[in-house]
Amino acid sequence: MSLSDCKYGSNQPKDHNHSLHSLPMAENYGKKSVRTFFDFRHTNVPENLDVKCIPLLFLTNLRRISKVKVVSFLLGLTLTFLIMASYILMWDKKGLLFTPSPYQLRPAVFLTGTATAAVSSEKNLIDMKMLVKIISSKQEYTPRRVPDEKDIVETDGHLFSAIPRYFLPGIKSPCWYEEFSGELSTDPYRKNLFTLRSKSFKTVCDHLKTNFHQHLHHRDGKHFRLRCLPYFYIIGQPKCGTTDLFHRLLLHPELKFNTMKEPHWWTRKRFGYIRFKDGFQESFPVEDYLDLFDLAAHNIQEGISGNSSGDHHTLRLITGEASASTMWDNQAWSYLHGDREEETEPPFLAQDFIHAVQPDAKIIIMLRDPVERLYSDYLYFKMANKSAEDFHQKVTESVQLFESCLSGRSLRSCVYNTSLSNVMPVRLNLGMYIVFLLDWLTVFHREQILVLRLEDYAANLKVTIKKVFDFLTVGPLSEQVEAALTKRPMSNTRRAADRNLGPMLPSTRELLSKFHQPFNHKLASVLGNKAFLWSNT
Repeated sequence: MSLSDCKYGSNQPKDHNHSLHSLPMAENYGKKSVRTFFDFRHTNVPENLDVKCIPLLFLTNLRRISKVKVVSFLLGLTLTFLIMASYILMWDKKGLLFTPSPYQLRPAVFLTGTATAAVSSEKNLIDMKMLVKIISSKQEYTPRRVPDEKDIVETDGHLFSAIPRYFLPGIKSPCWYEEFSGELSTDPYRKNLFTLRSKSFKTVCDHLKTNFHQHLHHRDGKHFRLRCLPYFYIIGQPKCGTTDLFHRLLLHPELKFNTMKEPHWWTRKRFGYIRFKDGFQESFPVEDYLDLFDLAAHNIQEGISGNSSGDHHTLRLITGEASASTMWDNQAWSYLHGDREEETEPPFLAQDFIHAVQPDAKIIIMLRDPVERLYSDYLYFKMANKSAEDFHQKVTESVQLFESCLSGRSLRSCVYNTSLSNVMPVRLNLGMYIVFLLDWLTVFHREQILVLRLEDYAANLKVTIKKVFDFLTVGPLSEQVEAALTKRPMSNTRRAADRNLGPMLPSTRELLSKFHQPFNHKLASVLGNKAFLWSNT
């Protein structure tokens, strides 16, 4: 065919059903066709030009290109080749752009708006039946090996030198005498790190220091101060009503002397971390932690010295703390031992240390339906663009990440893995209650741990509170105190803006319910209570 033939097009009939603009790809880019780098069609050429003319037009247009442009093109091509070659050569050393994430997501389609509500778990790319089967099979693991006590002591010698092996008899709280060698005129709380971050505790310390010397015990020409540990620990979980429970317990006359609900000392501050994202700051010594319970210690000391009108009552005073991180948070070990990347399970847990210094401690756990707990946890944190659709997407991503981890690691490894926890958009692992509970049962006896449900607490407050008081072996309440306790407004309720977002999507609830099913079944079996299946919520 000559160039002149090309100029006016071919007389051959054309099948327009197979033209470029009828391909499915064109529909995906919108109404306008897309011209690419390889589109050599001349703008003045008629649309019905035969495809066979393209090579000839290309050769014709090529003559118009200057030598300078050709040289520039070749130089650019050479430079691109050299850059790509350098990346490939450095691939093995640094991994640069080709290094995959340790937890790869499988492709997933996320819909927004009303479309998301129509998505069912069957249509999701997560095979929930298979994932539930994997979780169920991995739950049958050998219990963790509890580290030897000498190994625990070696990790923090100062802690175990500050707290004695035995406590004073005749006093309900775990207390002992510590020699006070400072000047009586000095402020014993001037260096306490908790006072820098809690105005209420600083106020308490300002009050305690004014008559501190009056609460010292004198013996053999020396001064001793009474030190006490918490009698009980409310250890978890977040968004399960621990704040409300703690403040109601403090209305009991035998429990009221407490200065801070959540010190987070056992899991974070003693290691030097307040928020892990802020990095290491400063380690809070055990003495600062013990100062939190000085208000109770001073009242107990008054009973010992006979300065109290109700001596017997004072000796039965107990105190506690309610850090909702104590049950699950052992991330500090991964930050302290970052060189041991392969060791995904922490070598020591918080309960190892609590049990080593206080083997008779009382442990209280508050749980709720893990599906609702996760949504409440999501709403609690302040962030932009919160919505039920955004929550659905974050849940799906988190489930996929956890599934990816399970493909190569044990269940406990994935639950405790800090790297996985940091990349999860929502704290999915905090609802896997049974994994944490079984680890607490490796050091504490079953009768030392009281497990409650938030649903029972909300439905019948009096019955649940009485169960807690019986567990702590405190005296019955007067009618006046009981009335004040039940009428107290709920603590830490959901913000109005978060309530306006409404409930989670039905598809999200279905996905999470199926995911948590094997964990709940195991939990109900261990506790001998089918209510922990949360099948009716």
